[in-house]
Amino acid sequence: MDNRGSPSLQYDIDDPRFRIHPSQQMVSACSGALLTSLFMTPLDVVKTRLQAQQKLLLSNKCFLYCNGLMDHLCPCGTNGVLSRTPHLNGTIDAFVKISQGEGVKALWSGLSPTLVLALPTTVIYFVAYEQLRVRAKDRHMRFFPEDHTTPWWIALGAGSAARIIAASIVSPLELVRTKMQSQKLSYWEVRQALKSMINTQGILGLWTGLRATLMRDVPFSGIYWTSYESFKGICGVTGSPSLTFSFFGGALSGSIAAILTTPFDVVKTHKQIELGEKLIYTDTPKKIPKSDESVLAALEKIYKLHGIRGLFAGIIPRLVKVAPACAIMLSSFEYGKDFFHKYNVQQFHRRSLNE
Repeated sequence: MDNRGSPSLQYDIDDPRFRIHPSQQMVSACSGALLTSLFMTPLDVVKTRLQAQQKLLLSNKCFLYCNGLMDHLCPCGTNGVLSRTPHLNGTIDAFVKISQGEGVKALWSGLSPTLVLALPTTVIYFVAYEQLRVRAKDRHMRFFPEDHTTPWWIALGAGSAARIIAASIVSPLELVRTKMQSQKLSYWEVRQALKSMINTQGILGLWTGLRATLMRDVPFSGIYWTSYESFKGICGVTGSPSLTFSFFGGALSGSIAAILTTPFDVVKTHKQIELGEKLIYTDTPKKIPKSDESVLAALEKIYKLHGIRGLFAGIIPRLVKVAPACAIMLSSFEYGKDFFHKYNVQQFHRRSLNE
């Protein structure tokens, strides 16, 4: 039998004959999001409780946290986390007190809202990235057939565009979900919440806060995928990377992106909290005037008030969350891609033999 027909040989994962279908990409992304949520939610619950008791980090009604997959606006009043959490003296103490006082399940208290939107967001994001990447790579290989790597500019463009697509689709759902949680609305009252939002803000009001989200997430996504694909090129990885490589590559890429975009994260956090107080955490939302403050102006304002430290406030907690989340998510996604790639290779050869 010709060696070229052996399914044990290594084939380019982007080879059109064995390319992973969008449905297979969806399963890979979904499994990665599930694992990331399961592993990161307890750590994020603890960090949220620790941050919530620091009054300087709180606004009057809400604060923002991120579990590595998505952000959440949380209420701080009598129904918020402060009222049910005793004083915590560190990470270990928080794990113990939360587990004893509220039960072990409380460590996964943020899991449900995460899965409701993190799963579709992650699926849309990763599938969009893969589809954009392979199509741009196909065109690139027409001119450079010997280059089997993904150029940095393809990763940059595909990562940025994928984030814009995912955030734009899910933004209205996130706004409604947060309002439902803050006011304890039932699913039957979603229509009323939507109607109230549209009456006060207009149809475009459902995308309120999107710009604040994109100004951080688009640069993060672009830098993240550019770093990861560059690492693969430097290490000579042209096929499916090993689980170890994708895990550490994801952590390193996520860390680089997190460090470089921390100033944007600070601005985004301020704007999201302001949005939450004016629109989401109120029973009678009013028309919000369009903010004329640009990102650069906001960065300059923070720098004048707090210096360089203000621009990089919270960088350590952010790295602690982002690095492992990116590592788990990307390694799970790459493992799923490799699994389906091998399956597609086997199916291809099976069909060839039958023919």
